[in-house]
Amino acid sequence: MLYKGVPFSVVATAEPDIWEWRYELDHIVKTGRTQTRLPALAARRVRWKIDAALRARQPAPVSQVHRQSLES
Repeated sequence: MLYKGVPFSVVATAEPDIWEWRYELDHIVKTGRTQTRLPALAARRVRWKIDAALRARQPAPVSQVHRQSLES
């Protein structure tokens, strides 16, 4: 699957209600497990993690950069 240009996968495990997920962002692979009965909810949780990773890699807004340079 693809979300915001980031490939990811969600796969059921042998354990009931446990899903393994994986995504790759900037050549870094992140993996994990989540517990839910619903496959759509497992996929949504991975998309939330991708959103968080995308937010974390974005540079500071211009207004914050400008303010920091004025304070220095």
